[in-house]
Amino acid sequence: MLEIAAGDLRFAARLEEGLAPATVAALRRLLPLESRVIHARWSGEATWIPFGELDVGIGPENATAYPSPGELLLYPGGVSETELLFPYGHCAFASKAGRLAGNYFATVVEGAELLPELGRRCLWEGAQPIRFDER
Repeated sequence: MLEIAAGDLRFAARLEEGLAPATVAALRRLLPLESRVIHARWSGEATWIPFGELDVGIGPENATAYPSPGELLLYPGGVSETELLFPYGHCAFASKAGRLAGNYFATVVEGAELLPELGRRCLWEGAQPIRFDER
């Protein structure tokens, strides 16, 4: 399980190892991951962590442009920068370069009711501290 703490909000996500083994392995190499999550600009109801030119060493795997709330995506770069997308509502993953498809690698299974609050805080209060770790 992936533990996610965004300020006082807590989530647990199931790692989708059967669907995205290379992406899960790439994420594990980044753990523990501490950053700030911001509101998405083009993707709708989602927050994201930009990683710039970070090379996570993978390509497309189990990729989608339309994740459901709580379906985490890791975009390994290419058309746009490397990023982690954290949808909280209706989402169509995109960048200034157009539609993207990110690797769906984890599903929030605890705390899903708090996802809209994370989105609200990022939108109205700005960047929020976030930490990912595995339990």
